[in-house]
Amino acid sequence: MITEHSIYIGASQHMTFIEDNSIDLVVTSPPYPMIEMWDDVMSSQNHRISDNLEEKPEEAFELMHQELDKVWKECFRVLKIGGFLCINIGDATRTIKGNFTLYNNHSRISKACVDLGFVGLPNIIWRKQTNAPNKFMGSGMLPCGAYVTLEHEWILIFRKGGKREFKKADAKLSRMKSSFFWEERNVWFSDIWDVKGTKQKMRKDSSRERSAAYPFEVPYRLINMFSQKGDMVLDPFLGTGTTMKAAMLLGRNSCGYEIDPKFEIIIREGIDELDIDMCNNLIKSRFDAHKEFIANRKSSGKEIKYFNETLNCEVMTSQEKELELNYLESISEDKNTGTYKVVYENHSDLTTLPFTHTFFKKAK
Repeated sequence: MITEHSIYIGASQHMTFIEDNSIDLVVTSPPYPMIEMWDDVMSSQNHRISDNLEEKPEEAFELMHQELDKVWKECFRVLKIGGFLCINIGDATRTIKGNFTLYNNHSRISKACVDLGFVGLPNIIWRKQTNAPNKFMGSGMLPCGAYVTLEHEWILIFRKGGKREFKKADAKLSRMKSSFFWEERNVWFSDIWDVKGTKQKMRKDSSRERSAAYPFEVPYRLINMFSQKGDMVLDPFLGTGTTMKAAMLLGRNSCGYEIDPKFEIIIREGIDELDIDMCNNLIKSRFDAHKEFIANRKSSGKEIKYFNETLNCEVMTSQEKELELNYLESISEDKNTGTYKVVYENHSDLTTLPFTHTFFKKAK
């Protein structure tokens, strides 16, 4: 199967080129309102934001979220019934004119999405601990003058409508092939994730100093958890393209928007630098970790009841018996359209590969 989508580098408040009910999963991390590095981006969408930042910061906070609300509204439109919206967001602390305040981004986004019609689901707390001695805010050991340090972000999870239905035989089989290992489920579906952050410093010719990218592990887990092979994954805030690269490794289609045209080169270079052997080693690491888990479980005298013929290994549950890991054969770009095609090794005649990953130049 080959799918192609015309997605443009540009603002994602109006996803003109994405049809209604065509996306299976949205995984994204937007600009964080009231974090200083995003002030210019936010103000470029509405000049009233910069006008209010110093005198009426709460008004500026609300105006910033009103710009994000437009994106969540578009996500609701393009998602299929049963599709998921996963948003990585951090709350913000900021001192303006001597007043230190917490700005609850996660609760403001949650309310907006529920008001749009999304079903709110249990969230994940992503812990980003640091042991730096200067991490504490305020007067240190003196009471009534220090503040609790924010060492976590949120992964908000919403669904459009009721549970996704898998009625046709090929859809059911694809779902089985897209399953995850029992021990992965136990880690991924916990409400607290301990995942290390990623390098933030950008190259000199980029439009900002820090990428604000989330680590690969975050979209990698979410795409496994809430989509199946052949699904279309959207990231309305592409950034450095982390979501797109995770989708490539997992046999999903992907598309996305990025408002900053300078990031097109960064995204493309990141994909061009993907090494097939490196990608396949990451995929194989899942299998190796599973084999180690099974070996440890058996050594402790516990029984393993099921077997996966394709992977030639024992598994914990019957739902894992059809699980497949598709290794990459090639990643190629169509220079005329900017579309990336990823071809995978086939395990059977029922695979739905290859897939395409698309983003185009800025819309006029």
